[in-house]
Amino acid sequence: MADYTVVNLKQVEDMAPKLGYSPGLESRFARVPLGLERSGVSYFRIAPSFRLPFGHRHEEQEEIYLVVRGSVRVKLDDDVVELREWDAVRIPRGMMRSFEGGPDGAELIAFGAPSDGNRDVEMVRDWWTD
Repeated sequence: MADYTVVNLKQVEDMAPKLGYSPGLESRFARVPLGLERSGVSYFRIAPSFRLPFGHRHEEQEEIYLVVRGSVRVKLDDDVVELREWDAVRIPRGMMRSFEGGPDGAELIAFGAPSDGNRDVEMVRDWWTD
């Protein structure tokens, strides 16, 4: 028997409504549905000009975000970086980050290596203020 898993990211449960971030954000975390032990992959859709109402950082894991459609602004500690389709950004452990959809919104794929069920995450509400 083959030892692999196939999952359509768009069919993974959207957690944004449960967390109160819908309709501006769609977030689908595929680590558990794929049976991943040492990596993670997630899909995010950010509405036009929607800014996530929180920032987050990981104590142990680094992440890579890949823009597959649209554009996004990402705040990385004190820097704001503009990303376009097929741009990828590596975010090291310990760096605070948050996202804002561009004029047409954005779709992102995030890759990481969660540690102990993502218990290394720190979330900060209203972190990105102008």
